[in-house]
Amino acid sequence: MARVAFIGLGNMGGGMAANLAKKGHDVRAFDLSADALARAEAAGCLAANDASAAIAGAEAIVTMLPAGTHVESVYTDAVFGSAAPTAILIDCSTIDVATAKRVAEAALAKGLTAVDAPVSGGIGAANAGTLTFMVGGSAEGFARAEPFLADMGKAVIHAGASGAGQAAKICNNMLLGVTMAGTCEAFLLAEKLGLDAQKFYDIASVSSGQSWSMTSYCPVPGVGPDTPADHDYQGGFAAALMLKDLRLAMAAAEDSGASTPMGAKARGLYERLAEQGQGGLDFSALIRMLRG
Repeated sequence: MARVAFIGLGNMGGGMAANLAKKGHDVRAFDLSADALARAEAAGCLAANDASAAIAGAEAIVTMLPAGTHVESVYTDAVFGSAAPTAILIDCSTIDVATAKRVAEAALAKGLTAVDAPVSGGIGAANAGTLTFMVGGSAEGFARAEPFLADMGKAVIHAGASGAGQAAKICNNMLLGVTMAGTCEAFLLAEKLGLDAQKFYDIASVSSGQSWSMTSYCPVPGVGPDTPADHDYQGGFAAALMLKDLRLAMAAAEDSGASTPMGAKARGLYERLAEQGQGGLDFSALIRMLRG
């Protein structure tokens, strides 16, 4: 097994680092949060005093950070100065495409190989090791990163060149945000029309209106499989993170000249939800706001 540096042990990173340790890797972990470090140690990781200490001697360096500015800062301040020339750099954060490309180019200029590998699946999948990774980078970079990503997920897909992983992630989550909003509206309309929620689910889930947001992540409690809706919208994928991804998607749409009116509408809905102090709830809690 390999020595792996893991930087960023939040809700997603903590579970991911733990799964690498479970697979037998020597995981050197770092986070600014002492509590996060303690949890990583309990899961079998070795806590490092700082990012550079975690990175020294690592064969793979995984980052899972809040935003592009954090990724660029960690790469500039720690990764580029401490990484071995043979290390593979894997950024699993969800950031803008331009920063992902810039970081990869900066790594290449220093003789290092970097890939962007954002994830889909949420906290539950991070803990269970069933994430999906969308990877941007060279064929060589993908081949070197794939074994480490496979130890944290169920699917590892090469999306294309540097930045393609981030592009796939924001497009996927824009679609998810839009379909969840539509699913919430449909259930609320059915309710207003006197249609039983379970009956509507039974019909729509095998009809043309079927979607993942309905059949795998139903926003109505007691309908379909167990979801955050059955736990007062706790856990799952925070609405604030959905808003972050929708904002990234809308920025990318503006830069590329793509028309995304439904994406813009979904962003507006999640902005309202966040403004009401509900950003910490699962994104399917949008149905409560729409119900009023």
